[in-house]
Amino acid sequence: MSAQAPVKRVTAPQILARKGATPIVALTAYTAPLAARVDPHADIILVGDSLGMVVHGLPSTIGVTMEMMILHGQAVVRGSSRAMVVIDMPFGSYEESPQQAFRNAARIMGETGCGAVKLEGGSRMAPTIRFLTERGIPVMGHVGLTPQQTHTFGGFKTQGRETDSWAGHIQDAADVAEAGAFAIVVEGVVEDLADRITEAVAAPTIGIGASVRCDGQILVLDDMLGLTGRVPRFVHRFADLGAQADQAIADYAAAVRDRGFPGDGNVYH
Repeated sequence: MSAQAPVKRVTAPQILARKGATPIVALTAYTAPLAARVDPHADIILVGDSLGMVVHGLPSTIGVTMEMMILHGQAVVRGSSRAMVVIDMPFGSYEESPQQAFRNAARIMGETGCGAVKLEGGSRMAPTIRFLTERGIPVMGHVGLTPQQTHTFGGFKTQGRETDSWAGHIQDAADVAEAGAFAIVVEGVVEDLADRITEAVAAPTIGIGASVRCDGQILVLDDMLGLTGRVPRFVHRFADLGAQADQAIADYAAAVRDRGFPGDGNVYH
């Protein structure tokens, strides 16, 4: 009797090979149960530092810690089996030097079992990306609107509205790809600029608030399920689970108050 072969996870080289091919499906997840639901459908599950805002109620991603990313990363790896799990490196964990980035990236991968890390920044981060990839750590890049730099940008502002800024954004992506990133998130840029970036780089681009012509797309799971409040223009809500949850909770509260719950089928005899 032969043993069943284990399911193999999607790898960085497989994602890199998807450039110009079937679009890459990526979603965030922060818990094991939701990772299990995303896993059959997604190529990449990103444990994004957006968890600071979505799960922990922080005003931005700046306050997210290594410990938070590792804890949620462990849960997502346990809850999934085939999608590649990528974990964001939090603010302050990689900017100081390539050596700092390697120590923290190695810790994240070692303690979670994830397949790659993601870090924000363009040309300035290329030496760090090269340092990591040369030492066996797959890196996903992130250019355009980079949420960890919102204090510098003055908020969550769409990038590329002025065409004279396009060359810099394209160079950012080109340098990140040349440094060895296996994919690049392109966030919050005007559509034509996203198209130019996608055409200019060898690594697949994964858009969020960018263009349908990127090599893939990513959304925050809670946003697209309708579990969060006001969302950016680029989010399409594929369900309204928030409204369903509100009604279910209200129905439960009413049932408790009128002693309709627990019913006969909910107690032990």
